[in-house]
Amino acid sequence: MNRKSKTCPELSRRIQNPKWLGLSIIAFVLVVTGAVAEAQQQPNKVARIGILRANSPSANTSTGLEAFRQGLRELGYVEGQNISLDYRWARNKYERLPDLAAELARLKVDVIFTFATPATDAAKQATKTIPIVFVNVGDPVASGLVASLAQPGGNITGLTNISSDLSGKQLELLKESVPGATRVAVLWNPTNAGAALQLKETETAARSLKVQLQLQEARDPKDLDSAFSAITRKRPNALFVLADPMLFAQGSRIADLAVRGRLPTICWQSSFAVAGGLMSYGPSLTDMSRRAATYVDKILKGTKPADLPVEQPTKFEFVINLKAAKQIGLTIPPNVLVRADRVIK
Repeated sequence: MNRKSKTCPELSRRIQNPKWLGLSIIAFVLVVTGAVAEAQQQPNKVARIGILRANSPSANTSTGLEAFRQGLRELGYVEGQNISLDYRWARNKYERLPDLAAELARLKVDVIFTFATPATDAAKQATKTIPIVFVNVGDPVASGLVASLAQPGGNITGLTNISSDLSGKQLELLKESVPGATRVAVLWNPTNAGAALQLKETETAARSLKVQLQLQEARDPKDLDSAFSAITRKRPNALFVLADPMLFAQGSRIADLAVRGRLPTICWQSSFAVAGGLMSYGPSLTDMSRRAATYVDKILKGTKPADLPVEQPTKFEFVINLKAAKQIGLTIPPNVLVRADRVIK
């Protein structure tokens, strides 16, 4: 108590002393000024996002990417201010993906954003520490990318396009649109592990629908002409195009070849029908890509990928192109037409 009673009057006398008070104010100003100067010398960190894709920059591949960028903008990210994007395109040469993924890892980007199974698998092989967010992956568990959808583990998470009986629904729509169809050609890329898994699902669905499948491979864009020649020689009733980045990027060309061969064709990407194909049914790539931006945002704010469950699609699109139907001489049954989310005339 005595010590306190002596200290307080002494402090009071110092505060009342103009010289002591002036020196204190000067010291305070110097401290604040130094802190401000230090803050000005250390600008806000710019988050660096690596983007890895198996295909090439084109109109067919821009939709999902633009949706992702829009999602980032909606979350307050501005390119060149608080975020930067580093692109790596394999240009349909899947063998280039490991080197491109390694480049992004050496750049020490904060997050790698991947499209489809081939790019995601390459990113996984390149780094065990940099967070990876994917979209447009068929079955990430069966592909070995994550331990489970609920608890992905490791440094990878994202949004899968896997859905209960998606292949069955696509085949069913194709069969309903082409009454009496019993033989369906399947165009697929065997170098894509995700497409291989989808093929198994398609074969299971075909057995239940009593449809015979005719498999046709296409590993590169240059294979498409010969692939369609082989398909048309076997005279199938319709064509089913499996999900694949290379085939996705070649949507316009595939649509044109299908019309020339008078082949009713279905693909899951809506851009295929927009480009002139007969119909598409599948998860909305736009919706998934926009949602992927929220995963990146959470990771940049400290959440671990292992704590972000893999999300399954909730929004699907069924698009019919009546112009293509007319070109191949097909009338879409009314019961199929009314179920379309979008009809292109």
